[in-house]
Amino acid sequence: MNDFKTATFEQLNTTQLYQILALRSEVFVLEQNCAYQDMDGLDALTHHVWAETDEHLFAYARILPPVLHPDKHVSIGRVVVAETQRKDKWGKKLMQYAIDQAQLLFPNTIIEISAQTYLTHFYQNLGFANTGNFYLEDDIPHQTMVYRPVR
Repeated sequence: MNDFKTATFEQLNTTQLYQILALRSEVFVLEQNCAYQDMDGLDALTHHVWAETDEHLFAYARILPPVLHPDKHVSIGRVVVAETQRKDKWGKKLMQYAIDQAQLLFPNTIIEISAQTYLTHFYQNLGFANTGNFYLEDDIPHQTMVYRPVR
């Protein structure tokens, strides 16, 4: 059984951190062919969520707290699922878990994401709304989307 886990940076062990960085590099740098600085200094300030099986981490996202944003929203980023696990809908499971954790950690706070535009419907089905803010990030079309918690 695959269970999701949540930890602060300090709670991660070296194996978990290594697997997180390896998965992000595998998908974002190699698969999506984006040369960028993944280790941006924010990992130490965020909550990390992931799924693993037999000690192999295969799905991951990070939750950035409101204190990091001028308008005090939460953001979910670095959302990634290993290619071998995508057919089993782990992206949806991961995002739903990340949304639930964000709401638990920061109740009644808007969640903002930087979504690749080809995933618009995926995020809309999870409750995110388009903002109309479109841009290129690492030569990949993105847009800002928001999730407004029910109060």
